[in-house]
Amino acid sequence: MIEVNLDVMLAKRKMTSGELAAKIDITPANLSILKTGKARAIRFSTLDAICRELDCQPGDILKFKE
Repeated sequence: MIEVNLDVMLAKRKMTSGELAAKIDITPANLSILKTGKARAIRFSTLDAICRELDCQPGDILKFKE
């Protein structure tokens, strides 16, 4: 199972979900689906944009958990 720790990085960067959604040009609803772990997939371009805006690595927001 992949765990999404996007909330942790948002808190560290003092950014709201709405601000991030606007900066990476996705809907707040789609970002919410990703944050809650309900997304079944993520585009590399979206992951790239998230990492660029939050100045982090994919491993900072995605974690494999058995």
